[in-house]
Amino acid sequence: MLAYVVRRVAYGLVTVVGVLFLLFLLFFTITAPDDVARKALGEKAQQEQIDQWKRLHGYDRPLLPGPGHVRDNMLVEHFRRMLTFDFGRSDADDTVILDRIKDGAVPSILLTTPLFLVGLCLGILLSLFVAFFRETYIDRTGVFLAVLGMSLSILLYIIGAQFLVGKLLRWFPISGYDPDPAVVWRFLALPVVVGILSSLGGNVRFYRTVFVEEVNRDYVRTARAKGAGDGRVMLRHVLGNAMIPILTNVVMAIPFLFTGSLLLEAFFGIPGLGSMTVDAIDNNDFATLRTMVYIDALLFILGQILTDVSYTVADPRIRLE
Repeated sequence: MLAYVVRRVAYGLVTVVGVLFLLFLLFFTITAPDDVARKALGEKAQQEQIDQWKRLHGYDRPLLPGPGHVRDNMLVEHFRRMLTFDFGRSDADDTVILDRIKDGAVPSILLTTPLFLVGLCLGILLSLFVAFFRETYIDRTGVFLAVLGMSLSILLYIIGAQFLVGKLLRWFPISGYDPDPAVVWRFLALPVVVGILSSLGGNVRFYRTVFVEEVNRDYVRTARAKGAGDGRVMLRHVLGNAMIPILTNVVMAIPFLFTGSLLLEAFFGIPGLGSMTVDAIDNNDFATLRTMVYIDALLFILGQILTDVSYTVADPRIRLE
C-alpha cells in the first residue's frame, strides 16, 4: 500500500503543477496588470499610481522567463509563492492573505464541522429507517420528501429560516458573528440547521439507494436464514457492507470543511473562508481568489488520496497496488 500511496502523491504533485499553470493562464494572461490595478484603485487612477501599485504587488515583472530575467518574472514568482504558501497581499486592501486565511479558518470549521457530523449521522439513520420499511408507504413518503428537499434551492432554505426563525420567532440572530465561546453558538445554530436541512434530502436519497441495494444481496438472505433479526441485519450487516460508497462521499467532504460554505457564510455574515472567497469575487481581488482556488485544489487532491486509503480500513479485502 505504501508504494501505491507514494505513486498517488506523485500524481497529485503533477496535478498541482497543472493547476498552478492553469491559474497563471487565467489570472495573469487573460487580464492585463493595468486592468487589475484599475479595479483595485478605481477607474480614475492616474498612470503613476497604477505603476506604483504594480511594483508593490509584483505585477511589474515580465510575464515569462527570458534573457536577463530567468527568475525575476511573474511565472516563476507565481509558482514560488504558491508552492511555499507565501500568498502575498490582497489586491483589494493590501492585507496579508495568509493571516486572513488563519482568521477565517476558525469560523468556517465551527460552522462546517457540526453541519457535517450531524448531517451525516442524521442522513444515515433516516436512510436506514426508510430502507428498513422499503416498498411501503413509509419508504415512498421518505423518497418523496427527499426528492422534494433536493429540488428546493438552498436560497429558499436560507430566506425561509431567516424570516421564520430569525425575524418572526426571534430565536437566533439573522446575521452576524461573535467569537465569544459563550454566545458564538447562537450565531452558528441557524446556518447549521439550514445547511443540514438543505443537504438532508440528497443524503437520504443516496444512502437509501445504497442500503436497498445491499439488502438484496445474498449475504443478507443468509443472515436472515440463520435467524438474525431485521434490526441486526440492517445495523451490522447492511451498514457495514455499505461503508465503501459512504466513505467515498464522507472522506471527500472532510477536506472542504476548512474552506467553509460560500452561501451560508455570505448570507449569515460569518467571517469564514467562504465569505472571504465571495468578497474576493466582489472586489476583484485576484490574489485572494487564486489562493482560494489553489487551496481548494490541494484539498480535493488530498481527499482523493484519503478516500483510496480509507477503503482498506473499511474492507480488509481491498488491496491497493
